[in-house]
Amino acid sequence: MSKQTISLIGVPTDIGAGHRGASMGPEAMRVANLAAKLEQRGLQVIDRGNLHGPLNPWQPPVDGYRHLDEVVAWNTAVYTAIHQELQSGRLPIMLGGDHCLAIGSISAVADHCRETGKQLRVLWLDAHSDFNTAEATPSGNIHGMPVACLCGRGPQVLTGIGNTSPAITPDVIRQIGIRSVDYGEKQLVREANVGIFDMRRIDEDGMKRVMEQALDGMDDNTHLHVSFDVDFLDPSIAPGVGTTVRGGPGYREAQLCMEMISDSGRLASLDLVELNPAFDRRNATAKLAVDLIESLFGKSTLIR
Repeated sequence: MSKQTISLIGVPTDIGAGHRGASMGPEAMRVANLAAKLEQRGLQVIDRGNLHGPLNPWQPPVDGYRHLDEVVAWNTAVYTAIHQELQSGRLPIMLGGDHCLAIGSISAVADHCRETGKQLRVLWLDAHSDFNTAEATPSGNIHGMPVACLCGRGPQVLTGIGNTSPAITPDVIRQIGIRSVDYGEKQLVREANVGIFDMRRIDEDGMKRVMEQALDGMDDNTHLHVSFDVDFLDPSIAPGVGTTVRGGPGYREAQLCMEMISDSGRLASLDLVELNPAFDRRNATAKLAVDLIESLFGKSTLIR
């Protein structure tokens, strides 16, 4: 088997977020030696550097959206970069940046799956369901809207970033670790019938059973995309995010989640988003994120 080639694509913007600082995320991951750690796992790693886009104007929302034009510009750049890596047979890791960037990355993955006849499965690891719309959002921050936009609920400039609108249907998504959903958003998520494994479900069933269910039904023709928001993790182990929510997975639960994804053998693209070094302590959250990404690529905490 030839060496798997990983592409790292930095997207240094906090354009969709409610706090500044996620723009420093890509560099924090590099400082935490992500490339070297993956190379130690026998992977070939190409660091594509950072994409470029508009600066964050830090303006209030207009018609329910903050920074819509800038969000479109960044996501269009992400779409092009991710699609190009997938077409070249590489596994792209998008280093965000905030979670609005998943609109571009998952639109690219979804188009690639249509072009290659693959079935798409998206694991959305997050404290939030990110299914807000202009009508439901309390803030206008577009990092709370990417799943809705990907499912066709949002402005055409975002829902139409890829070649097909909507990019995906809700049945391809499994959301894990959810514990913060805005009031108006709850109704939208229910209507869309998004597959949600919230923290209560993890408490009751355990991470092993939840991951078995979330990964169920995949086969050799499945492209698995993982969209990993660092606020998925409990803030006691991962303080470096702008939107901490208590009661998330601890270290062992997170490791098991990543190891079971790795065991599936289907991981084909990855987002790492919402790492905010401004809130971190000595880059501890970035180091933890690198540790978990190593597990996604086969590092086991036990000798197996």
